[in-house]
Amino acid sequence: MTDHVDFGGSVFHGPVIGKAEQHQHQHGHYYGSAPTALQALPAGPPAFTGREPELRTLLTALDPTATTHLTALSGLGGIGKTALALEAAHQACARGWFPGGTLFVDLHGYDDTPVTADLALQALLRALGVPPVHLPGTAEERGALYRSVLAGIARDRGPVLLLADNASFAGQVRPLLPGCPGHRVLTTSRHRLPTLGARLLSVAELPPDASLDLLDRALRAADPDDVRITDDPASAARLSDLCGHLPLALQIASALLSEDPARPVHELVGELNVCHSRVDHLNDGERNVRAAFELSYRRLPEAEARLLRLLALMPGTESGLDAVTALQCGDGPGTSRLLTALERAHLVERGGRRGRWRLHDLVREYACGEASGDERQVGRGRVLAHYLQRAVAADAQVRPACPSPTAGPFRDREEALAWLDEERTNLVAAATQWAVEPDLACGAIDLAAALGEYLQWRRYFDDAVSVGRAAQGAAHDAKDLGREADAWNRTGVALRGSGRLREAFDAGRRALALYDALGHDGGKGMALSNMAAVLGDVGDVDAAVDGFHRALALFRATMDRHGEAGAWNNLALTLRKALRMEEALDALRRALDLYRETGDRPREGRAWHNYGVALNAAGKPGEAVAACLNGLEICEEFEDWHGAGQAHHALALVHDTTGEPLRARTHWLRAADAYERAGSTRDAAHARRAARITAPSPSGTAAPAAPPSRTAGSGPPVRHPPGAPDTGEP
Repeated sequence: MTDHVDFGGSVFHGPVIGKAEQHQHQHGHYYGSAPTALQALPAGPPAFTGREPELRTLLTALDPTATTHLTALSGLGGIGKTALALEAAHQACARGWFPGGTLFVDLHGYDDTPVTADLALQALLRALGVPPVHLPGTAEERGALYRSVLAGIARDRGPVLLLADNASFAGQVRPLLPGCPGHRVLTTSRHRLPTLGARLLSVAELPPDASLDLLDRALRAADPDDVRITDDPASAARLSDLCGHLPLALQIASALLSEDPARPVHELVGELNVCHSRVDHLNDGERNVRAAFELSYRRLPEAEARLLRLLALMPGTESGLDAVTALQCGDGPGTSRLLTALERAHLVERGGRRGRWRLHDLVREYACGEASGDERQVGRGRVLAHYLQRAVAADAQVRPACPSPTAGPFRDREEALAWLDEERTNLVAAATQWAVEPDLACGAIDLAAALGEYLQWRRYFDDAVSVGRAAQGAAHDAKDLGREADAWNRTGVALRGSGRLREAFDAGRRALALYDALGHDGGKGMALSNMAAVLGDVGDVDAAVDGFHRALALFRATMDRHGEAGAWNNLALTLRKALRMEEALDALRRALDLYRETGDRPREGRAWHNYGVALNAAGKPGEAVAACLNGLEICEEFEDWHGAGQAHHALALVHDTTGEPLRARTHWLRAADAYERAGSTRDAAHARRAARITAPSPSGTAAPAAPPSRTAGSGPPVRHPPGAPDTGEP
C-alpha cells in the first residue's frame, strides 16, 4: 500500500488536488472492514409441500446452464409465493449453483410505505460490504457501483442469487438487476409483471391432497405425535375446502388447532361453517386472511375495486363477460380491461374457457363484505334481469312448438342450448339463492319457469328439483297460487325423473289442489297426467289409465294439443308394461300425430323410439326397426344424445329378438357412446354390460344370456337386458 498517487503523463490546467482511496477486496469485503451479508436467505418454510411442478420450473430457471436470468413469481396474497421462492433458493444453493452468495431484500410493495428501488439498492450495497460513508451520492451512481461490485464477485467467486420479495411493480425491481450474466434474480409479487422481461410463473391454490399434507405437516411440526388430520380425513378435507386451499389460511387453521391439542378437527370445521366471515375467523393472532387481502384491495383504483365488489355478488362460481358487463352496467371492452387489471393483481382468475372469470372462494367472501347495501341490491337486480331476459329467449328456442323470436340474442336452438349449458350453474344458483330475497324473488320465480324445459330436456333433475323447490317457497310467500302450482308441477316431473316417485306423486297432488282452487283446467290436466305416470311406474295400471283419460279429457277441452300428445305417450308406456300392446300402439300413433301437428320434432323422435319398442314387443320387428331409425334420425338432428341412446337401445333389443347378436352388440355399444355423450353414465354401463352378454362366441353364435321370456301377443321370445328404454314426457 502506498501514499503516492501517480498521475503519469497527465496535463493539468489550474490547481489540482489528488485524493487516494484505499480499497480492500478480500473475503468479500469490498470497502474497509465492513461486514457482508452474502448468505442472507431467511430460513425455508417448515411445512413446504405440494409445489413440485412449480419447484421444478424454478430450479430449471435457476440452473447455471439456463438462459433465463430473471424469474417473477406472482399470485394471490397468502398463496405461498415467498415459501416457494425460498424453497427453490435453498435447493439451488445446496446444489452449489451460487458460490458468490445470496442476497435477500423485502420490498414491502403492498405496505403503506413501500421500499423504493433506491433504498433497496442502498441496503444491498451495505450487504455487499460497502460502508454507508462510501455510498455514492446519487441513485445512478449507487446503481453503477452495485453492478460493478456484482461483476467483481462474478469474476472472483461466481454467480450470486438475489431474491427480491414482495414487489408491487416492475420499477421496484428493474434497478436491482445485475449488469453481467451469470447472476440470477428471483422476485415475488401479487401482480404479474409482464413489462419486466422476466420468466413469469403464476402460483395457484394447493391441490386438495397437498392441502391435507400441509395441515398434517404443520400440526406435526408442533407435535410429532399429532395425528388429528390422518385420524379424521373427512373433516380435514372439509377444513381444506373451507380454507380455499390457500396456504396462509391452512397455516392459520393449523395454528388454531395446535393451540388446543385436544380440539377435534370437526369442531373447527363447524365454527367455520357457521361463522359470519371466514376471512375474519381465520386469525391466529399474528396472521389473518383479511389483512392479507386488505393489502391488495387498498392499492386498487376505485373502478377496479368497485368491479371486484360487484363480481363477488355474482351467483355460481364462474361468470361470462356479458353477465359481468350487465352487472356493472358498462360496456364490454371497458369491463374486459378492468377484469384484466384485476387478473394482473391476482384478485380474479380466468375461468374454464376464454371469456369466463372466477374469484377465489375467500376473495369472494372478502369482497362481498366490502360491498355496500345499494351495490348489493342494484348489482344483483341487474344480473337477474340479464339472466332472465336471456333465459326466456333461450327457452323460446328450446321449445320447438313455440314460435321463435325473429330477433334476439340466439340465432337458433343450438346456440341457445350452448348458452344454457355454459351458464347452467349460475342460472340455477340465481334461481335458488335469490328466491328468498324479497326484492329478487319475483324474477327468480320467472327464471325458474324459463329453465324448466331445458333442465328436463338435459335431464338435470337434481337442479330442476332445487329450482322448483325455491320457486314454490317464493310463490307461496308471495301468495301467487298460479306460479306456486306451476312450480309444484315442474318439481314433480323432476322428482319422477330422478326416481323419487313418492315425492313426485305428492308434488303432483299439491299442484292439482292449487290448479283446482284456481279453476285452471289445463293445469289440472298436467298434474293428473304426471300423477298417472307415477302410478304407472309403480304398477298401479288401472289407476294410471284412469288418470291419463281424465287428463286427456281436460287437454281436449282446453285445446292443449301438446299436453294431449304427452299424455298419450305416457299412457302408452303404462299400457306396454301391462302387456296391452295394441292399446299401447294405438296411443303412440295418436301421440305421433299430435307431435307432428304441433311441430314438436324432438318429442316426436322420442315417441318414435317408444313406438319401436312396442312394435318389437308385439312381434313386429321389421316395423320396429323402421320406427327406431325414424326416432334415431330426429334425436341426432337435435343432438338429443340420451334419446339417441334409447333408440340404439331399442334397435339392439329388436336385433337380439331376431337372433342377430352382432347387430345387437353394435347398437348396444352405440347406445353406450350416446349415453356417455348425454352424461348418463349408469345407462352407458348397462348398455356395455348388455353388449358383453350378446357378444358372439368363438363358434359364431351368441354367448349365453339371460333366460328369455315371452311378451303378450304373438312374436318370438324377448330377452330383457337392464335399463329398458322408456321415454316419458311431462
